[in-house]
Amino acid sequence: MSRISFTTATLPARKRIALVAHDHCKQYLLDWSERQRDRLARHHLLATGTTGQLLGQRLQLPIESMISGPLGGDQQLGARIAERRVDMLVFFWDPFEPQPHDPDIKALLRVAAVWNIPVACNESSADYLLASTLMEQAHDYRIPDYDSYLQGRR
Repeated sequence: MSRISFTTATLPARKRIALVAHDHCKQYLLDWSERQRDRLARHHLLATGTTGQLLGQRLQLPIESMISGPLGGDQQLGARIAERRVDMLVFFWDPFEPQPHDPDIKALLRVAAVWNIPVACNESSADYLLASTLMEQAHDYRIPDYDSYLQGRR
């Protein structure tokens, strides 16, 4: 079994923040986003389908929307994380309700952990992330060294 090597990358000062919420949590995300609107406005925002439409209407900010989560939007965001095109994930998920696309959700959270991006799963953790001094500055962090990984597979 080979071990993954790591390298350093830099999160930019202007973050690409993915916003996701299960149906029962959409209102919580909308309310939280409205409270954090001024901070969120300084960053590039992405969201899955319906959540993106609702956020765009509520915040009057540009939101790059994927397709709906159950139709593949979670996987779209996961791909963006792996491509290093998402810097932070705010995912208000419903721990009380089973989701038909649980494997996609687990994959999204896994890829966020693999690529070492900040993840908030509720209002409190999202508040802490946005209040961090690192939100407004570039920040070095550790990521898998994909080139080294490819060399080891030959």
